[in-house]
Amino acid sequence: MFVRKKTNRSGTISVVVVSKTQGRFTEVKKFGVAKSAEDADVLFQKAQLWLRTHDGQQEFDFDDRRGKELEETARVVDNMESVLINGTQLLLNQVYDSIGFNRIPDEILRHLVIARVSQPKSKLATVDYIKSYYDEDVDLNHIYRYMDKLYNTQMELAQQISVEHTRRIFGGKIGLMFYDVTTLYFETAETDVLREPGFSKDGKTAESQVVLGLLVSEGGYPLSYSLFNGSQYEGFTMIPMIDDFKQRFTLGDDFVVVADSGLMNKNNVRLLQEAGYKYILGARIKSEAASIKDWITSQEKADHACYEHKRENGERLIVSYSEKRAGKDAYNRERGIARLRKAYKSGHITKQQVNKRGYNKFLEISKDIEVFINEQKIADDSKWDGLKGYITNTDLEAERVIAEYHGLWVVERAFRVSKGTLEMRPMFHFTERRIEAHVCICFIAYKVYKELERLIAINKIGMSVDKMLDAAKTITTIRIKMPENGTYFTKNLFLTEKHLAIKPLFDLTGNDF
Repeated sequence: MFVRKKTNRSGTISVVVVSKTQGRFTEVKKFGVAKSAEDADVLFQKAQLWLRTHDGQQEFDFDDRRGKELEETARVVDNMESVLINGTQLLLNQVYDSIGFNRIPDEILRHLVIARVSQPKSKLATVDYIKSYYDEDVDLNHIYRYMDKLYNTQMELAQQISVEHTRRIFGGKIGLMFYDVTTLYFETAETDVLREPGFSKDGKTAESQVVLGLLVSEGGYPLSYSLFNGSQYEGFTMIPMIDDFKQRFTLGDDFVVVADSGLMNKNNVRLLQEAGYKYILGARIKSEAASIKDWITSQEKADHACYEHKRENGERLIVSYSEKRAGKDAYNRERGIARLRKAYKSGHITKQQVNKRGYNKFLEISKDIEVFINEQKIADDSKWDGLKGYITNTDLEAERVIAEYHGLWVVERAFRVSKGTLEMRPMFHFTERRIEAHVCICFIAYKVYKELERLIAINKIGMSVDKMLDAAKTITTIRIKMPENGTYFTKNLFLTEKHLAIKPLFDLTGNDF
């Protein structure tokens, strides 16, 4: 039941209590006719009071009221137009906008990025997913045409937005900048200008690949990336990318380059010095001059001890010792030696035991070769257990240099999330522009993923990003059409304990949920 004001032809206003049964309205009680709006409000208040009083409710028995309630519920359900399983879309849309990617005026990019974070699939499967869960129509041909557009005009802007957002997080500076590379393979052996076989970090030696170089900030926030030919030596990728990054985004000297020793050679270090970059690099201490190696191995091996050697060019070689690392080094060596002793216990090596990789396939062995394990080399190698070297031209304390270098794990995690969770590879695009566009979409998706991770930490929600997304995937939105005026009532449903736990993330974005 409810109170209705009805304007009569004479201009008066009737106030009645009515009920609705099977689509038909029935008058329950009249409260009079008013000649003015003020009088009608008085009658309306009396009618409302009557509805709330015990006497008013007595005119209907309990079964009748229950029937009315069921009928009203059925009416609401009958007018329900849609139920969307769109919790991830609601949340990720806001994260996407808060970073600034809404400056790229294409909804297709938004759809592709959000789908990549919440449910990574092929482009064809993504179209079905967006329609099924978000009730959004995206044409597959439009996606492919958009990828060409992204390659031509918007990749640079995407990276610019990512850099600006990261600077805001860190108070206007980049600070540390970590660099590493990985490989992305294709389910094909076909090659072209970009795709070629090379050293694969995924163990896919038969497939063609591309090399991906990635720059991330402290904490793992992605800054920029570049693709290189699949056969490119990874050590040749770093300097060009850092130079390009500094020029494109007009950076000063407010950052320190951190890179693994695998990317380092004398030429790279020289180029870093000539460009005036500050750096922290992994050192290849076993390749140092004999005098330096003697100095390193002569140091006292106390846990967490640090030793420094100042070079003439201003660099500092820092060497640290860790008992935990020493134990691991010794364990790995003993395992390897045990395998050697077992394999060559006869003291001979046969041609079946020769590694056939590379040019060794041309070798022919007519007789067995006598082999033995050199115990002196084992003893010499053990001297290096637990030692790790770092090179820097900064003024940072040794302990800080070591801590910053160990931050390189954030790049490894970026690759792991991008290649695994976001399924950047294997790739099924075979033109350069669409390969580049696919990587750009995954780059933006990882930026959204990292920002969501940051918001989770800020709001002290005890979930990982993946667990949070799993919970968000069960949040629904209902939309009901109002039969009287044709408008819509929309409600987002937070029904479970997990929904309520992540609700602050939705509130944080400024939506009224």
